[in-house]
Amino acid sequence: MLIRPALPSDEPAIHRVTEMAFAYHSHSNHTEAEIIRALRADGDLTISLVAEVGDDIAGHIAFSPVTIEGRHEHWFGLGPLAVLPALQNQGVGAGLVEPGLSELRANGARGCAVLGDPGFYGRFGFRSVGALRYGALPVRLVQWIAFEGDTPSGELSYARAFDLARPYGQPRL
Repeated sequence: MLIRPALPSDEPAIHRVTEMAFAYHSHSNHTEAEIIRALRADGDLTISLVAEVGDDIAGHIAFSPVTIEGRHEHWFGLGPLAVLPALQNQGVGAGLVEPGLSELRANGARGCAVLGDPGFYGRFGFRSVGALRYGALPVRLVQWIAFEGDTPSGELSYARAFDLARPYGQPRL
C-alpha cells in the first residue's frame, strides 16, 4: 500500500471510493463525496491523501479547518475518511490517518477533531472528555487530539462544505 498526496487526476477515483465507502452506512446521508469536492472548490481541503493498493486508489482522507467557539486557532477536522468496502478493516484507514496527523503536526497545527467511532479513532490518541461539542451529537463521538496547548472546549464547527451533510432546514452550527 502506498500513501501519497492526492493529485487533481485522482478526483474521479476519490469520488467513486467515497461514494462506495458510505453507500450502506446508516449514519450517512451520502454527501461525503460532494463535501470533498466542495472543500476543494472552497480552498478548504488542507490535506488530501490517497491510499493506492496495486494500481488503484483504495482510500482517501481529508483534513480541513475547523473552529471552536468561532475561533480557528489552527485546529483541523479529520474527515471524510473513506476506504473501499472490500478493503475495510484491513489497515487502509489507519494507514491514512497516521500520515495525515503527522503532516498536520509538521505544518504547525495545534490539534485535530473528528466525529466518529471512539474504538477506531482512540487508537490514534483521539479522546473525548465532554468539553468539545458538535450540536446534539453525543459528546463521546466528538473527539480531539491536541498537538500543543490546552484541552479544547466549546462548540465545534466544520468548513462550510459540511453544510451539505445537514438535513434540510437544520441551522448551521
